[in-house]
Amino acid sequence: MRFTLLLVFFLPPVLASGQTAEQVGAILELPVQSPEIVEFQLRQYLMKRVPPLPTPRNAREWEAEARGIRKRVLEDVIFHGWPTDWVEAEPKFEDLGIIASGKGYRLRGLRYEIIPGFQTTALLYEPENLTGKVPAIVNVNGHTPVGNATGYKQVRCINYALRGMLALSLEWFNCGELHLPGNDHWFGGHMNLAGMSATGLFYLAMRKGLDYLERHPHVDPGRLGVTGLSGGAWQTGVLSGLDGRVAAAAPVSGYFAFLSAIERNADVGDMEYNPPDLGIDYTHLTALRAPRPTLLMFSAEDNYYVGRAVLTKPYLYDRIMPFFALFGKEEVFEWHENTDPGTHNYELDNRQQSYRFFSRHFGLPAQPEEIPVDAEVKTARELRLGIPEDNLTILGLARKLAGEIEHEAPPANLEGRRIWAGRKRLRLRGLVRYGPQRVKHPWGVANTKKRGLESVSYRLQFDNDLSASAIWLKAISSPPDAPATIVLDDRGYAVAASRVAELVNQGGQVLALDLIFTGNAAPEGPLRPEGSRANDPALNQLLEESKNKSMAAWMVSRPPSALYGQLLAPLGERPLGIRAAQLVAAARWLEATTGARRVRLESSGIRSQVVVLTAAALEPELFSRIRIRQGMGSLSHLYAVPVTYQQAPDLFCRDLYREFDLDLLESLAQPTEILRE
Repeated sequence: MRFTLLLVFFLPPVLASGQTAEQVGAILELPVQSPEIVEFQLRQYLMKRVPPLPTPRNAREWEAEARGIRKRVLEDVIFHGWPTDWVEAEPKFEDLGIIASGKGYRLRGLRYEIIPGFQTTALLYEPENLTGKVPAIVNVNGHTPVGNATGYKQVRCINYALRGMLALSLEWFNCGELHLPGNDHWFGGHMNLAGMSATGLFYLAMRKGLDYLERHPHVDPGRLGVTGLSGGAWQTGVLSGLDGRVAAAAPVSGYFAFLSAIERNADVGDMEYNPPDLGIDYTHLTALRAPRPTLLMFSAEDNYYVGRAVLTKPYLYDRIMPFFALFGKEEVFEWHENTDPGTHNYELDNRQQSYRFFSRHFGLPAQPEEIPVDAEVKTARELRLGIPEDNLTILGLARKLAGEIEHEAPPANLEGRRIWAGRKRLRLRGLVRYGPQRVKHPWGVANTKKRGLESVSYRLQFDNDLSASAIWLKAISSPPDAPATIVLDDRGYAVAASRVAELVNQGGQVLALDLIFTGNAAPEGPLRPEGSRANDPALNQLLEESKNKSMAAWMVSRPPSALYGQLLAPLGERPLGIRAAQLVAAARWLEATTGARRVRLESSGIRSQVVVLTAAALEPELFSRIRIRQGMGSLSHLYAVPVTYQQAPDLFCRDLYREFDLDLLESLAQPTEILRE
């Protein structure tokens, strides 16, 4: 402290007057780029990376390619990091007996194991006089808190049973009896971080239902179907595209082409929708249905804009019809636009379409009109089957996985450490998808030069055409090559005025930097205390009207940074790698521009901490010192709190914690000096 005071005493009067912090704060609050610009850049960046549909010349060629796609997606993506014995385990279903029901059908309660320690429940609707082999349909849920007790789902399943089919109603995570805080789908990010694909858990839960029906003594395994609304449509599309046992599928809204989500700046679903390195689009999964009967049902004015019929049809139907044409099976690929009520629904019109569709393709008598069964709908209490008190949750499973990780310690001897560092650095590069960038053009958007302080504000455009926001500051009296420090803060550089002023007062130059997804370089802009955002009219209108509080809360919980982070992952990118590359490029540009050597880094918050350590681990000769404030001791902190994916989308990088912790990143960063406060 005494040393700092002496430095301030000998600075020019204008800097010692105490005005610098106020000056710096005013400069850092000036906008460099709008959230709309950041978002436009991200959308253009993503558009270029959406995989196109293949163009097979004939049915045989497509069948061969389809087999390869299924194998790769299942083995390398969905079940990435999964133990083989969990994936291949026989279904374990417990029959809990008959639940009182109406005439013409029976209702049976089931409980089954997804993985050891994680159980869920299901309902089986059976024709009352069940003989021989009959068709069966897996009915999967969307985001409905009461899960299997949802009225429209009960009505549909009863109608299937009354038409001579078995209807298996599966519970979904965070719905019904699994409606628990630890089962929030976003906790899938914690599974990915620990090295096990979260999508595998969701896939296994629904596939077990298919396994059960295939083995049922009264089920014809050649007549298996799947249907569901919203998240249930996603499950339907994924399971029916990847599992050849699904003879007929009828997804209702809720799944979409990546291009649809990018075009309309729309919701992109939960963690399971976007497994890292998926490498295909949902258009591909729809094409994998050819030549099996498929009915796509979308609504004219869906509440979720990404799934509106007219806007979705070109990608999921028009472009897919040629794949069915390869087999001469155009008539089995159907499209239905729901206009009554035309919202996000599986109400009467859509249900009757499903009765017609499944009856036709399963060879049953045509009964398109719904049989009235509203009086048979049961309450959640009546359908409660019970799960173990110590049942795992998604977060519980993720914590279990993380707790079993043992990281490789660096060798003690110098040569062994050098070889280890080279190997681990190469692995880190691959995990975060690090691709070196350079500043393509520093857009100078503003400057100041008064009261002893000069500044220039930049939009740093990198050669991948994404950008960061930066403000360079220096005392006018300081030399051009004064020691340079880059300052990052999880909340954005606008809150770092005091620290920036302190560094300037010490005679240094500072680059206050907001990397993409942070502060002035975030696609959503700052979140206001009341929850609104300047550039989100739809959200703000919902908040202002307060007529749909649940929808407003839903939108607040899904900030664009989190949604774009999710979209990047299946297309082979990682937000952490992008941010680290921007930091390295900005440091090299700063050196080249100012003549300063070996830039220093200062970070505040856990996101900035991981970015600076990752950058230094990848480029250990670039930085002389890193000072970390408000950091964490280990990535295990993300599990303990828990920190959510929405709060820090860049930190939930697949496999990162499985192979690295912060101490290992610090080891790789040597000879950089690292200080913690």
